[in-house]
Amino acid sequence: MPQFETAIPSLSVGEFFKEQKQRLKLELIAGKGSLNRKITIPEVNRPGLSLSGFLEHFRAERIQIIGHGEQAYCLRAEPKRLFATLSKMLSHKDLPCLVTTRNLSIPQPIVRACRRFGVPLLRTRFDTAVFIGELAAYLENRLSPVSRVHGVLVDVYGLGVLIQGDSGIGKSECALELLKRGHILVADDVVEIQKRHGGMLVGRCPDNLRHHMEVRGLGILDVKLLFGIGSILDQTRIELSVHLELWNQVSNYERAGLEMLATRIMGVEIPDVRIPVSPGRNLAILIEVAALNQRLRSQGYFSAQTFNQTLIDKMRHASSARRALEGPR
Repeated sequence: MPQFETAIPSLSVGEFFKEQKQRLKLELIAGKGSLNRKITIPEVNRPGLSLSGFLEHFRAERIQIIGHGEQAYCLRAEPKRLFATLSKMLSHKDLPCLVTTRNLSIPQPIVRACRRFGVPLLRTRFDTAVFIGELAAYLENRLSPVSRVHGVLVDVYGLGVLIQGDSGIGKSECALELLKRGHILVADDVVEIQKRHGGMLVGRCPDNLRHHMEVRGLGILDVKLLFGIGSILDQTRIELSVHLELWNQVSNYERAGLEMLATRIMGVEIPDVRIPVSPGRNLAILIEVAALNQRLRSQGYFSAQTFNQTLIDKMRHASSARRALEGPR
């Protein structure tokens, strides 16, 4: 099996502000010189209890969201006491930034504390709940761990299939045949795999290789121009791994389908199918059937197990009937 190369993405407050300024309606209020602070985790924090002075479980490593409730408390709090509490909160070096929502007026103790400790202070026009939802989705996409693996990723009947195997085994040719049969290419040669919340694996293609594939004897192909815009997809959820390998007479390949193989990617197990490659085998059709079979399994129907149980039941029935005919001994 190929080795996975895992990378942890990084994101600065400045990059976040630049990328999301228009979409999230952001404006920079203070801390222009501290935009190099790092955002390291996708979760956010609403410091309601911390503003009152209880800092025992304050999550300083998260983006701090100041909503209507926090703003109302700050307006009623004694300014000196509030500033002292804010000073303790913002003194954490790993605190990324503060964001106020709903285009609310910002209490002066917050502005002064952010300027004193060099913490970026942003404001958005979005409602608090809407902003947190949009921000969490963006941060999960930007900060989730990413692995790169050699292989081909194809969307077959709506199922993301990761095709792997030794160099020259025919992965790209197999993907080409699947494209001709109406399926969709996501990535060829290098697949970026991102682990999302809930153990979901999402595969995509690196930007410089997107929509292209390399086939020995033909060279680099532009899939979008050759097969149309419907033949490409930016990303898909990986739900099945197919490993192509040269036919080995010694290997004990699965015949009945009772054994459920799995491969582990970034700590997440996905079903794995080993397909031996030999002259005359139509790999594209085999992968299509494997994808359809996996869809049935995901719905709770296991063809091999059902067939096996049917045989066992018939054998038991035949045995019982034979004993009944023989009578008591």
